[in-house]
Amino acid sequence: MVFDTDCVLCSGMVAFVLNHERAPELRFAGAWSDEGLNLAAAHGFSKADLHETFLVIDGGRALTRSEAGLAVLSRLRAPWRWLTLLRVAPRPLRDAVYSFVARRRYRWFGRRQNCTVVPASERHRFLEGAKA
Repeated sequence: MVFDTDCVLCSGMVAFVLNHERAPELRFAGAWSDEGLNLAAAHGFSKADLHETFLVIDGGRALTRSEAGLAVLSRLRAPWRWLTLLRVAPRPLRDAVYSFVARRRYRWFGRRQNCTVVPASERHRFLEGAKA
């Protein structure tokens, strides 16, 4: 999962995932790190693209916006994984809601340089540039 380390909402989402996933299988990379940018580029995404979405690589497929969110939700414990039922909503509608929040995330939730705090026990799951 490639995420915006400066976004308070995004960093909070990572902390939430770490606390609620069924198995510790996800790995994380900061979007602005060399590792995150290289991973994004390997899947056809630019730095500008990462300003509008987080990226989940699942089985070699790059997922963005609502599809990325649903992929992450599917790895969480109940009741959170039940939110994958949102998949019944048309993707254009889901992505429009995602984009609406993404464009306003700094204004609503704030922005701090490298605000992600990684617990020592989880540091091995973060690619080097995701600043702990």
